[in-house]
Amino acid sequence: MSKIIVTGASGHLGAAAIRHLLDLGVNASDIAGVVRDKARAAELAGLGVELRLGDYDDAASLATAFEGGEKLLFVSASSMDNTLRVRQHATVVEAARNAGIEHIAYTGFAFADKMNIGLENVHLATEYAIRTTGIPYTFLRNGFYLDLLVNEGTSAVAEAGTVISAAPTGRMNYVTRDNLARAAAVALTSEGHENKIYELTAPQPFTYDEYAAVLAEVSGKPVRHTALPAPEAVSALVAAGVPEGGAGFMVHVVDTAIESGQFAAPSDDLVKLIGDDYTPLKTAVEAVVKG
Repeated sequence: MSKIIVTGASGHLGAAAIRHLLDLGVNASDIAGVVRDKARAAELAGLGVELRLGDYDDAASLATAFEGGEKLLFVSASSMDNTLRVRQHATVVEAARNAGIEHIAYTGFAFADKMNIGLENVHLATEYAIRTTGIPYTFLRNGFYLDLLVNEGTSAVAEAGTVISAAPTGRMNYVTRDNLARAAAVALTSEGHENKIYELTAPQPFTYDEYAAVLAEVSGKPVRHTALPAPEAVSALVAAGVPEGGAGFMVHVVDTAIESGQFAAPSDDLVKLIGDDYTPLKTAVEAVVKG
């Protein structure tokens, strides 16, 4: 029987997408998760999902991993080397074409054709590579993860009382990774998504000031947003425990893009795809602060 193939199945997004496929009624036996290390996806195997070894740097492994697949959820590579990622993605696309995949859903980057932070080049190149195959596609242009702000460290931010950034007024269209995984599962299990592009961002982007206000409301503690010059913001984040490389990326790349308006574009596509499963900012904050 033909299967839905999910790459990156041991990662957060791929694993969540598989769980949503199961929740939407797909039989575990009709899903194959592609991983580099089966031990890292033991939980999925326990649910009855077939695990197949595959590596974006090994075309032969992908030929085997994609065998018998009808639909492919192609989760983009995680390397920080964007030139390498383009090559890896081309390998995946070629393998999908050669394996006879009939529908590719690719997790790209929201509003890629309007961005200029560098990441967009990888995703636009991959979209064009997919188009060359003639295979029906769904481009799931994912927004940045709200999980960057709303995570296990959010309660500590509330306790400290300060949200630090280098973006005084810019807006963010972030959405939860789980919502994006749900959208991928919906696109693979319902009709009408072939050759469509979805901009999967928040319908109501928010500022750091608004995020701090929500955090204060939910935690019951005074929380304010402090916007600093970039060097000071990096130092403050490092002092708060953020690794220096991550702090530099968040300030010099992400916050700069936020302040220039690159993350301000709203979209209803995600809400239309997943409906009431959409998680607004306040709900996401409540889940991590109140448990």
